[in-house]
Amino acid sequence: METFLIRALQLIASLSILIVIHEFGHFLFARLSGTRVERFYLFFNPGFSLMRFKKVNGKIEFDFLSKNEPEHWKNYPESTVWGLGWLPLGGYCSISGMVDETQSLEDLAAEPQPWEFRTKKPFPRLMIMAGGVLFNFILALMLYSMILGIWGKSYLPVQNVPLGMDFSAPAHKAGFQDGDILLSADDFNIEQFNDESFRAVVEASQVKVLRQGDTAIVNIPSDFMQQLMAAKQGFASFRFPAVIKDLMPKSPGQKAGLLAGDSLVAIQGIPTVTFTDFATTIKQFKDSTVTISYYRQGLAGQAIVALDSTAMVGFSAMMPFDLYETKDISYNFWQSIPAGVQLAWSKLSGYAGDMKYVFTKEGAQSLGGFGAIAGMFPAQWNWRVFWETTAFLSVVLAFMNILPIPGLDGGHILFLLVEWISGRKPSDKFLERAQTVGMILLFALLIYANGNDLIRWLFK
Repeated sequence: METFLIRALQLIASLSILIVIHEFGHFLFARLSGTRVERFYLFFNPGFSLMRFKKVNGKIEFDFLSKNEPEHWKNYPESTVWGLGWLPLGGYCSISGMVDETQSLEDLAAEPQPWEFRTKKPFPRLMIMAGGVLFNFILALMLYSMILGIWGKSYLPVQNVPLGMDFSAPAHKAGFQDGDILLSADDFNIEQFNDESFRAVVEASQVKVLRQGDTAIVNIPSDFMQQLMAAKQGFASFRFPAVIKDLMPKSPGQKAGLLAGDSLVAIQGIPTVTFTDFATTIKQFKDSTVTISYYRQGLAGQAIVALDSTAMVGFSAMMPFDLYETKDISYNFWQSIPAGVQLAWSKLSGYAGDMKYVFTKEGAQSLGGFGAIAGMFPAQWNWRVFWETTAFLSVVLAFMNILPIPGLDGGHILFLLVEWISGRKPSDKFLERAQTVGMILLFALLIYANGNDLIRWLFK
């Protein structure tokens, strides 16, 4: 329950930041063009609002837990109502004279006014609609620059892991073998194992690996990504020995005399070269007493461990980043800015490239909703991971909103570009119908994605 609450809190905090920044982009360009913004809300407010305020006659007036706005607020239409809704599924910026999810054709029945969106020229309207996407991408640039400036960059070169990698079943089928060290994917040199190198592998024709001291070539099938998504096993992970990092108090391992730093190499004489070997082998000895062989400061030893029905020795293992030499890069303020821009662009281009898999059967089944997004955050609060995830979600939000789908910013931008090029403005009735169709599609996608989350949770 605690893990759920921590992840939920991180999700709400992150989405709140993204929504406010996105809607503020619309707000700023609207005000710069002389367009009124009627309401600016974080979260939706069906039925009632938790809180709202408005500048009335030079003073800020607040309104709490009410369904309708105070009647006299209508006498100050040039002032924006700022509000907090109770349904944390988004937010909105209601712009005067614009057909969107907050206003219909009936709301625009009156004579067009000079402060309305619909009376502005195409370019100001284009900037108002692009403002949200622009601000989300700027936020990603700033966050990635901040992250690199504060924490720098640290990664584990693949060549520094002598045991190589463990591969999933589809990877084995393609020709990879456990222990292979990735060298290159076509012309892409693999220095670290990250999103970029993974994409290079799945889209390559051939991958070169180091196998038992010699190079080998693995031919990658054209549907390799689909195979990986269907298997839901991932591609590969680093192989590393079972070295104790910490022991739980009064655990079987502690009672047997094992210590932090011990390298566990065998169970009942069965070699356990990697942590995966150890974790798999120990399960065979539930409710048994076993002999675990280890090395401690270069000296061999043995411990007699009494296991219960869980077969848990009771230790946390050192991870590859603990065991092997990493490459650490630090950035000063001026260096962090171009590095942050490059990282944000890499994330955007990578995510855009991955969209082609959404239109496959396996890709559609892998779509996730709020549950999948929450799972991107750690079980314990970690500021660096929080900001990294928020930066990535900002990239995702910017990309998704620029798609030319009615109901999204990209749909409005598409119609504006058509108007700009053709010189003919689509009718408000057409825009309203397109908005309705787009919203139906978006809600269907939202239900489908969150339905996938529910199914995965029920059958995990």
